[in-house]
Amino acid sequence: MDDLPDTLITLIARRPAMLPTVARILDLDVMRRGLPQVVAGADHLERPVRWVHVSELPDVAGMLRGGELVLTTGIALPEDREGLARYVHELDEVGVAGLVVEFGRRYFDSLPRALVNAAEQRGLPLITLRRELRFVAVTEAVHALVVNAQLEQLRASESVHQVFNELVVEGAEAPEVIRQVARMAGSPVVLENLAHQVLAHDTAGRSESEVLEDWERRSRGVRPAGRTGHDPRSGWLVTTVGARGQDWGRLVLVQEPGPLPEGEAHPHTMLLERGASALALNRLVVRDRESLERQTHRTLLSGILTHALTVSEAALRAQALGVPLEGRRLVGVVLRQRRGPIPAALEAQARLRDFTELAAGAVRACRLTALVGALDDEAVGLLIALGTQQDEHASLDALSAALRRMSAESGREGTDPAGPVVAVGSSVGSVRDARRTLLEATQVADAALHDAPGGRSSSYYRLPDVRLRGLLHLLRDDARLQTYVERELGPLLAHDAEHNGQLVRMLRIYLEQGRNKSAAADAAHLSRPSFYDRLHKVERILGVDLDQVESCLSLHVALLALDAVRR
Repeated sequence: MDDLPDTLITLIARRPAMLPTVARILDLDVMRRGLPQVVAGADHLERPVRWVHVSELPDVAGMLRGGELVLTTGIALPEDREGLARYVHELDEVGVAGLVVEFGRRYFDSLPRALVNAAEQRGLPLITLRRELRFVAVTEAVHALVVNAQLEQLRASESVHQVFNELVVEGAEAPEVIRQVARMAGSPVVLENLAHQVLAHDTAGRSESEVLEDWERRSRGVRPAGRTGHDPRSGWLVTTVGARGQDWGRLVLVQEPGPLPEGEAHPHTMLLERGASALALNRLVVRDRESLERQTHRTLLSGILTHALTVSEAALRAQALGVPLEGRRLVGVVLRQRRGPIPAALEAQARLRDFTELAAGAVRACRLTALVGALDDEAVGLLIALGTQQDEHASLDALSAALRRMSAESGREGTDPAGPVVAVGSSVGSVRDARRTLLEATQVADAALHDAPGGRSSSYYRLPDVRLRGLLHLLRDDARLQTYVERELGPLLAHDAEHNGQLVRMLRIYLEQGRNKSAAADAAHLSRPSFYDRLHKVERILGVDLDQVESCLSLHVALLALDAVRR
């Protein structure tokens, strides 16, 4: 979408609903005519004022809701010290912003020491007016400020909703959503997954190293209560990102450490939550643009994978596309480009389209019959239908060779000389089992990505090549695996982040040494008593018994999963 007007950015970037503070009210002309003097609670003049209440009642606290500036002449205040202290105590308990006492009716030159001491002790701003004022003029002036603040909040809220509604309608990608949030807030914004890894960010003009350095450790230390919360120690505002009950990340507004003004919510809470909603919707609706033929193939593959099509519907539609599936041996194949520099969104879409067409060309060159279409942002899926006279291994070897040759001939930037990863599922003899072979190929492809190119004699990967590390690697983006890692290791990771410790490393060494404490101590270059002490600390933090095989197995799997999600 077009850039926002500067006036709109200014409106949103200002602190929405900025209620006038006690200090702001004391600076009004109408108040200055009363010659105000702060006699207690001078350190708390930034309290926001929600309303002005005029009362002479000594038990007025029962009529208040908090945030009021109480005006009184003091004519009915208690005579005794205990009564005055109780009066201040009750006002402070209800959350009154401040107390203003006008001289001339009850008090003339000074307030009772008991009243001043109680206000100072409670941190309640106590102000005297040495000249008589019309209280109605004060209430009118302050209420005008309050109403203006509420109107400003409404305008800012409407503007934010308008901006993000347009972003959602236009199908804006995550980087654009984050850029707009950062621009409106005037601060860096980071989108991370549940493993505290950065998915996208905007530094708002600051250096990337300043914003992202040591991100995982810093992020793990920020654990606000609720779905949205402010952490005063770091200054971060954090909200959860997810839809349909499935949380998959956090959106973080990075600001300077410090508490919020007394009684105020964070001014950018609504902005950050609206950005998180746009990101969640974007993840649900974004799709790639491709040729009509490839789109049709992709839709059919997706229908098979998601059970959106019945077996008969899938067979019928494939037959209509010229890809007969009935009476054939079906082999699922998934192709992935090896990891390289992450391209821009439009470049990534173009690269995926080219990759899909290259796969379709290789299928034609090998005289194979197959459905060919994109499965996600990086993978291309094939469902190959082999006739009775076609040898499976020879066909797959020919396809892999054609892919390598055509990929090298294309000369496209970022193309790996070794060619794409070719992952193959087990062959099946029924359309009913087509989903199984495709899913198996997808798992093998994801796991094979971290295998060194050229390190194998086979031209493609199959399930026996994938072991536990590979399985965890292919599940690394699954929120359930990330949740498992956090449940098993979260307290230990947080402890290491807080104390710059090495307990996770000690646990890893112990498990990798087959739970042999002596060998582990030697591997850690520590004396046995020192190493044993660290293991006991691990047990206390995690609440486990490292002598139990099942506990150690669970922790070992969690450590391998941690390695996978950190790749």
